[in-house]
Amino acid sequence: MPGPHDLFARYTFGHPERAEAELRAVLPAPVVSEVDWSSLRRESGSVVDPELRETESDLLFTARLRTGRSLLLYVLLEHQSSVDRWMALRMLRYVVRQVERWRQEHPESTVLPVIIPLVMFHGPEGAWTAPRRVEDLFELPGETEEARQYWRALVPRFEYLLDDLTAEREAALRARPGPPLARLAWLVLHYGRSDELAHRLPEWTALFAQVHATPEGTEHLVVVIRYLLWIGDTATHAAAGRVLHSVMGAQQAEALMGSWAEEMIERGLVRGREEGMARGVSRGRAEDILRILAVRAIHVDEASRQRILDCTEVETLDRWFDRALQVMTVSELLDGGAYASGRKDS
Repeated sequence: MPGPHDLFARYTFGHPERAEAELRAVLPAPVVSEVDWSSLRRESGSVVDPELRETESDLLFTARLRTGRSLLLYVLLEHQSSVDRWMALRMLRYVVRQVERWRQEHPESTVLPVIIPLVMFHGPEGAWTAPRRVEDLFELPGETEEARQYWRALVPRFEYLLDDLTAEREAALRARPGPPLARLAWLVLHYGRSDELAHRLPEWTALFAQVHATPEGTEHLVVVIRYLLWIGDTATHAAAGRVLHSVMGAQQAEALMGSWAEEMIERGLVRGREEGMARGVSRGRAEDILRILAVRAIHVDEASRQRILDCTEVETLDRWFDRALQVMTVSELLDGGAYASGRKDS
């Protein structure tokens, strides 16, 4: 099963317009100027065999050069969220398999298309540390670098491009040319594994608004918020809810938040459910309630939060859970209000 990072990266950069923004940011300027970007197309299928697949995050695009030559430019975009020392070898295998497939489809050709492999990284472990060249994976004989160079010339040579989002400054990511969703995705991926995410989200409200203003803006925001719900803590959920209220208006934001919360529950996507099962059904149910309230941007004071967490009556928790999707205040949730049917919850 692909994880949330893979799904988010694939959705965002699987579209040619946003893939172009990513590629322009990484490719050398002379290469960028040679590509006819209007010809960029996403190819169906994957170069990764099923037995090799670890995620569903690989994307393949084709383009032509501005010269109009029939030579194709293949671009392989491989999203990666954790450092893999053997990435250079993996990428080499992907490229070789694509070349082999291309030869089968073009048996008359005596040359191969250019294939540019790119790794996008945004892991929690700091900057990318794995070798980018296959030759660096070999243990070369020789006491000195000069002696090792003779051996280095005998092993396969291959290097992939790297977009290390963890090494980029926020200002640089904001300044990258591209559609609003691409710029927002770079920022979210950059801070997605850090404690700063909840504090940064309000600073990106204008960018959220730009995404919303695009023809498919609502759909794009749904994907971004779902990703934030997947990876974020309670503070991030609350911050995302406030930003959404600011961008879309309270009524539309509430409707979307409510549908997302219900979907999270129906599909078992509320993080904490598995943790709650390990600690007991009641604890997991209590955490689900708090997460729904956070997603809907409903303030929960510490006393109310503790009351929910301390409750061990599954029937009461189920009742609070149902109310959490509709109430406007935590007091309505706990004390019933219009939902009490003449009695208080304990």
